[in-house]
Amino acid sequence: SIPRYFGSGRVVRLILVDRYRCGYCGTCVGVCPSAALDLIELWLEIDQERCTGCGSCVDVCPVGALEMEAS
Repeated sequence: SIPRYFGSGRVVRLILVDRYRCGYCGTCVGVCPSAALDLIELWLEIDQERCTGCGSCVDVCPVGALEMEAS
């Protein structure tokens, strides 16, 4: 996959959700510093434009349902 580049020159990797693993607990939503995640009616939405690629959500997911897309 190809990393995305923004005007600032920083590389942002996409966050991927394994919908079979995700228990929709919302832990990831609470730790996202850019408010890029939202839990809507048992569906995790990720705003990839707001995501900074920090990986906080990946680190706290109790079931390992989130991963950073490899570049």
